[in-house]
Amino acid sequence: MRLATFNINGRSPGENRVDLGRLANSIRTLAPDILALQEVDLCLPRSGDDADIAAVVAEAMECLDHRFVAALAGTPGARWVEVGAGTPITGPAFGNALFSRYPVRSWEVLRMPGAGPHLTLPLPGPGRTAVIGEEPRVALIADIETPHGVVQAASTHLSFLPGPNLVQLRRVTRHVGQGEPPALIMGDLNLPGGVPTAITGYRPLARHRTYPAAHPLVQLDHLLLKGELGRVWHTAALRLTVSDHRALLADLADD
Repeated sequence: MRLATFNINGRSPGENRVDLGRLANSIRTLAPDILALQEVDLCLPRSGDDADIAAVVAEAMECLDHRFVAALAGTPGARWVEVGAGTPITGPAFGNALFSRYPVRSWEVLRMPGAGPHLTLPLPGPGRTAVIGEEPRVALIADIETPHGVVQAASTHLSFLPGPNLVQLRRVTRHVGQGEPPALIMGDLNLPGGVPTAITGYRPLARHRTYPAAHPLVQLDHLLLKGELGRVWHTAALRLTVSDHRALLADLADD
């Protein structure tokens, strides 16, 4: 069984667009059984206005079930509004997705509000500030029937702001940890190295630097496990052609 997480960054490095064919080929190369995907476009101009990235990935992966959940409606880095529970998506959106080649028993969404599109941060020097858009975050959670038993898996992308990302990771851990192990937290946590393990108590399935893709300096993308889910016999961080992150994977044996 291959587990993988991949922040696709919405577009290929050096390009302000999504190459759908290149994305599909990258997913076939990655060949996961369970895949957490972050920065997923739905009908955004850079992905061709009417492209459903999650559907493209699901077809390339030949998965049995998948879901996309929007964190915001609109365009990240430009005009957007937070998506609430039950909010219908009628236009461009941006969020996370989770894919499985195994049957999924149930789905849940955990929403974590951001500071809004106009967060003011202080800069060094008198009176200096910067205004940024701190987006809402979501965790998409599924109970999946794997060859190793039922596992609860969460796909998430946490804040880049120190402090809020720790709070969000604790929220995800509390939510996923309500069930019996095994449980997985998968995604771009925007936290380096061993920090997620220290916060969650979960163990890392793969330790590789994942960002930036060309010459990775830090591991921001993580596969974290509580409980047992088979022996890890191979791990890697693959540099594909569709992101400034590397895709992180772990292969688990049946014995």
